[in-house]
Amino acid sequence: MRYGTYGTQIVSSNTDASIWLIVSLLVAICGGIVLYFTFLNPNNAKNYTGWTKKIYDFLSFTTLSLEAILKICYLILAIYITITSFSVISTSFIAFLLYLIIGNVIIRLIFEGALLILMLYRKVSDISEKLSAKEFKKTETKKLENNK
Repeated sequence: MRYGTYGTQIVSSNTDASIWLIVSLLVAICGGIVLYFTFLNPNNAKNYTGWTKKIYDFLSFTTLSLEAILKICYLILAIYITITSFSVISTSFIAFLLYLIIGNVIIRLIFEGALLILMLYRKVSDISEKLSAKEFKKTETKKLENNK
């Protein structure tokens, strides 16, 4: 272990780092369990408004941020492929065109496939919500008929 000019420790020991990792893991486990059973309790969902509602929706995966991330990643990769294709122009113009066109088409197909899966999820969840609402209406009408 080396010390600096004022006696401060420059290089930390591996045991200090290991202890910190274990303590961090235990705090994260306890915090996750407490948040799950208190803040993310479905019974409390209607009590949140404003920014706490947004945090609740984010942590309970009600709103998905993957679509925005995929779109940003697509734009970054499309620009990257377009710019790097110019590095091939000195070797062959045909290679440049193939890299530029086929590279962008392949990236587009990959990201469209990923977004297609997300859209499929949304449609299936909408259908599920509509079916559960329809079943709820049926049970309510049966209850009303039985009460008459």
